[in-house]
Amino acid sequence: MIKLKKTRVYTLCFIIVFVAIISTKLQDLNVLYAKDKSNPLTTYDAGDPNYNKTVYLTFDDGPTYIITDKLLDVLKENNVKATFFVVGKEIEGREDILKRIHNEGHSIGLHTYSHNFKSIYSSKEIFIEEMEKVRSKVKDIINVSPSVIRFPGGSSNHLTQDFLVSLHEHNFKVYDWNVDLSDGVNPNLTTNKLVQNAKKYKQSYSRLIVLLHCNSNNKNTVKALPHIIRYYKGLGYEFKVIDNNTEEYYYKLKK
Repeated sequence: MIKLKKTRVYTLCFIIVFVAIISTKLQDLNVLYAKDKSNPLTTYDAGDPNYNKTVYLTFDDGPTYIITDKLLDVLKENNVKATFFVVGKEIEGREDILKRIHNEGHSIGLHTYSHNFKSIYSSKEIFIEEMEKVRSKVKDIINVSPSVIRFPGGSSNHLTQDFLVSLHEHNFKVYDWNVDLSDGVNPNLTTNKLVQNAKKYKQSYSRLIVLLHCNSNNKNTVKALPHIIRYYKGLGYEFKVIDNNTEEYYYKLKK
């Protein structure tokens, strides 16, 4: 009977010591995990000082009457600056809109002159010529010579290492996106769906580059923009423009 009691005591002591050791090890692991920001599974929350909460709103395909002006109105009301990747042919007859974009503190990016996929992707020389042409037109109107460019449809399956070197030689820098409203492929998406698409990103992204459009059929984008701005502001994001000093962002190079 006495032996049985002693055995129970020893067993209980062993369990207590074992639990204490495991608890200490788990605490040590938690500390290591929290400090290891290179761990791809680590989620950076809003309170993490190492998480750069920057968002770039970017608008492709303009300028266009009505839609671009309405987007500019919303941006002005919310004291937010954005980047407009303009198409050369769309500037013709709408020089006043390009001037407004510039005068209100937004940045100008280049999105080719024709936006004709078959033509611009026929060779890298033609692509660069198109970018040079729209850059020249922008400079003639607002006396600014942008270096930031965006591939129509994105750089994926187009941008090679040699192509990138050629672009750099012509003082161009490439900017794709990591948040897509999908208002380019489907401009009729509901306002709610567009806002939900703006929320689709990984917390570990070092910055958000949001793709929006300002074609004449992007009415719902105008309606969604105030909600999108409020969403990012509520999370503590800082809005910035892409300019000649912004670090490049492009997809995996084609081999």
